[in-house]
Amino acid sequence: VSSSGGMGRFTVWDYVVFAAMLLISAVIGIYYAFVGGGQKTSKDFLMAGRSMSALPVALSLTASFMSAVTVLGTPAEIYRYGAIFCIFAITYGLVVLCSAEIFLPVFYKLGITSTYEYLELRFNKYLRLCGTVLFIIQTASKLQRCSTLYTGIVIYAPALALNQVTGFDLWGAVVATGVVCTFYCTLGGLKAVVWTDVFQVGIMVAGFSSVIIRAVVVQEGIGRIVNDSYHGGRLNFWDFNPNPLQRHTFWTIIIGGTFTWTGIYGVNQSQVQRYIACKSRFHAKLSLYINLVGLWAILACATLCGLALYSIYKDCDPWMANQVSALDQLMPYLVLDILHDFPGVPGLFVASAYSGTLSTVSSSINALAAVTVEDLIKPHFKSLSEKKLSWISMGMSMY
Repeated sequence: VSSSGGMGRFTVWDYVVFAAMLLISAVIGIYYAFVGGGQKTSKDFLMAGRSMSALPVALSLTASFMSAVTVLGTPAEIYRYGAIFCIFAITYGLVVLCSAEIFLPVFYKLGITSTYEYLELRFNKYLRLCGTVLFIIQTASKLQRCSTLYTGIVIYAPALALNQVTGFDLWGAVVATGVVCTFYCTLGGLKAVVWTDVFQVGIMVAGFSSVIIRAVVVQEGIGRIVNDSYHGGRLNFWDFNPNPLQRHTFWTIIIGGTFTWTGIYGVNQSQVQRYIACKSRFHAKLSLYINLVGLWAILACATLCGLALYSIYKDCDPWMANQVSALDQLMPYLVLDILHDFPGVPGLFVASAYSGTLSTVSSSINALAAVTVEDLIKPHFKSLSEKKLSWISMGMSMY
């Protein structure tokens, strides 16, 4: 196993690539702050004027679903425990089907902004308030994937993993990422969130692709990667053991995964808010199904990276050899090992990890602003103009 010192550290070009990703994200926010007259109403800011088409929303849903955990954690999971994680592809299909055919028609027909408005329409205002408060508490206490205090963690965690292996500046990355994300969310609203996600999902795919292509070259063909994975027991796709205590089986992934992710795709504010911002119910439903293809593509990329990790390091585990201190450092380690001769490419991988971070954080910020304005402010301050509500929404995003 190569040492991280022998593999070198980040170069100026790597920082340039990372900075370019942040700069383009910020520019998108500035553009949507002024295009079409800017964010004139709260609906413009929070719902993009309900004018979005299917493709950008689909890519946005894919980007925010796949955080830095996917970029760093999923390949390490597959390296360690095998490709049974791929069964989530079936889970994603079931989740999207349920969301598109059961939940979406209800929310879209009602024309609501906050999912908790449904609780008042179906039951009463007290239940709506209860749901909203629980969402905010849940957000503040990071009990869900998309949350406000979690935004700090979701920025810091990949920064720490990358810093330990690559020497990438820890606090510089944390501060720059947080500032840029808040900047474009506050200026551009949901349109900026969606279109930066479109850009960032492209960066994620490019980062994964660079690793996969180079790994195939290093291993002299994908056949060797598959063969090594097969003989190493990593192609364990079908495990029908009914034991619920086992880490992953077909049943735990299908049943547990479907219930978990349907709760997020079907009713979570950050996801629902984007697909009901589409200009028609057809576009909203289409966005979910296109998003499914994106989820499968990202999962396939993460799986191939995990199998490549195993093929390259099967005889000398960097984790067991104390070359890395945690499994989520394996991907950065691999990147420096096989791509250190290509200036800027390690920076592209870091940009892909942070693209997952930015997309997750930005959707959280926008969702929290939406429920706060729609459920806590508008019902009690009915005299506020749409322009003032728009400014309040921006203020909530900044907060």
